[in-house]
Amino acid sequence: MNAQQSKHRANTLGAVSSREAAQDPSTGHFRALTLFDESTSTVCAARNMVSGCLQDWGLAHVVDDARLVVSELVGNVVHHAVPDDCLTRPGAARRIDVLVKAWPGWLFIGVADEDSTPPDLPAREFLSPELAGDFSEALLPDRGRGLLIIQRLADAVWWSPREPGGKTVWCRFDLDGTT
Repeated sequence: MNAQQSKHRANTLGAVSSREAAQDPSTGHFRALTLFDESTSTVCAARNMVSGCLQDWGLAHVVDDARLVVSELVGNVVHHAVPDDCLTRPGAARRIDVLVKAWPGWLFIGVADEDSTPPDLPAREFLSPELAGDFSEALLPDRGRGLLIIQRLADAVWWSPREPGGKTVWCRFDLDGTT
């Protein structure tokens, strides 16, 4: 084997090792997608990205819940987020970052926007829907229903500020030891 063949073989082996490492769930997975709210397909694109990466990672059992969570979070940005003054660009579309991280036992989904206003995370229910009987609709809040849905589907929901402005709303799914 000459020097060039040896070098090619070493590069090929390195690429295989990197690819295998990327598919090894013990190392975790990460994907990010940046969208600009300039299209009616913004929410659909976010859902499809999340579905695709979860399928690739062998997490098909959480796809439906994750798609609904992403739809609600991205929809909130599209309908409610107003970029901070420091991030406002005349005529520019609003930036939305969708982050998906899987580690052994957990799935994290974050949606970042350019609005520093904290999300209005609803308090957990104090009254059981079973006790409300025929009046369970009265328990629904006037606003924040999407975040209430997210709280019911995910195991945890929180937010964090971003620099120089904006925020990320996060949710965590406990995967019961699956990756």
